[in-house]
Amino acid sequence: MAIKTRLISVEAPVFHWPLAGASCRCFAAFFREEFIKHHHCLNQQREYYSEHAIAQAEDALSRILAEIDELCQRDDACEVIARLLMKIDLVTNLSAWTNSETLH
Repeated sequence: MAIKTRLISVEAPVFHWPLAGASCRCFAAFFREEFIKHHHCLNQQREYYSEHAIAQAEDALSRILAEIDELCQRDDACEVIARLLMKIDLVTNLSAWTNSETLH
């Protein structure tokens, strides 16, 4: 039987938005895609979490995805969405799997 491990990061990821303070309305599709990536990552990690924890995370992701267009219209959209991404990333740890060599 294979040993199951999960990479755990001690430090929360820091997201830097190059256009902080600018309107994020045009980023709705990008943000939606980021949250969908977190959802896929969560699905791959189901065996490591209780069904209750999975249900709560999926509920949060569903609510965010349903309201992403409205969130992007806020004056503080980038900051709010960055905080949501950081909170979701604490569960999925997706940022730890990102290859920094492929970032531009």
